Amino acid sequence: MKLIIAIIQDEYANKVIKELTDKKFRVTKLASTGGFLKAGNTTLLIGSEDHQLESIEELIRKNCCKKDIKSDTKEVNVGANLFIIPVENYRKF
Repeated sequence: MKLIIAIIQDEYANKVIKELTDKKFRVTKLASTGGFLKAGNTTLLIGSEDHQLESIEELIRKNCCKKDIKSDTKEVNVGANLFIIPVENYRKF
């Protein structure tokens, strides 16, 4: 099992959450603010079985178009950042 921490630009969050829940993936939404761009982000916590990981990654990739934003010093791509962490133990009550 894996825990996916997905940091997504606010403009894509609702679409990603809808697609995840439509496909019966469980997701928890947390509001967050991003690093040096100070842009609004949404952080999603998604529990995934190993065999579901690829489908979830593709769904997020499809719904988070990258675009260039110019900060004071450089141009950056934004969309989504995923952190995929192995889960040793999981309990559901």
